[in-house]
Amino acid sequence: MKIELNEKVVIVTGSSSGIGRAIARQFGSEGARVVVTYHSDEKGASETATEITELGGEAMTVRYDLTDDESIEAAVEQVDTEWGGVDILVNNAVVWAQTPPGEAPGFEHLDPIDWRHLIRGNLEGVFLTTQRVVPYMKARGGGRIVNISSTIAQDGLPGSAPYASAKAGILGLTTTLAAELGPDGILTNAVLPGMTLTERGRATIPSSVQESVAAETPTNRLTSPEEVADLVVFLASEQNGHINGELIRVTGGL
Repeated sequence: MKIELNEKVVIVTGSSSGIGRAIARQFGSEGARVVVTYHSDEKGASETATEITELGGEAMTVRYDLTDDESIEAAVEQVDTEWGGVDILVNNAVVWAQTPPGEAPGFEHLDPIDWRHLIRGNLEGVFLTTQRVVPYMKARGGGRIVNISSTIAQDGLPGSAPYASAKAGILGLTTTLAAELGPDGILTNAVLPGMTLTERGRATIPSSVQESVAAETPTNRLTSPEEVADLVVFLASEQNGHINGELIRVTGGL
């Protein structure tokens, strides 16, 4: 099935690498006008934009900080100024904890400052970005919102309480927006990837853990960023006419 997204304006937050880059590339291959946002990796964002152009889409790069209200507002305003609104929003950007889960302190030793920082970025940042974008979608008569959560939101992971809580909050936000914005022609869904072989995943997750999870997965392998991207692009397209408020795992059945 060919998904035509010619001239659709798509914001993919956090698309300088990883799942975000795969999503942005896939939108580009469908002819979309893709906004590539980045926090610090300007070079990676430029590389993503170049790939989008080579695939037949259009691209612009915009600096964007999930933890900064003014940065979020400025990014959305820049998109409207240059491309005249927004049709699709993919909330993919993430604020990572400084300490990996296996090395993080137990819940009773969690620093409230770290908690607030991760909740602020990973939940409040998504709220504010979406709130700024929705009026542009309504002005166009509809739109699509896809929120990237995580299976950790449902399954939990020791050492990841702030991240898991923020990602779980995104699920509640997704189902609420689906009910509230559906009458305006805006469909909202969440995608929950399991362990995914991004550049960061390969570098930070020990190979023994990757192999163990793959062995427990019915498909005997981990998820690729492109497999997540394919689902996101379908949910964001006009081919999706009635999937709304769903929380869809991409795990190979784990």
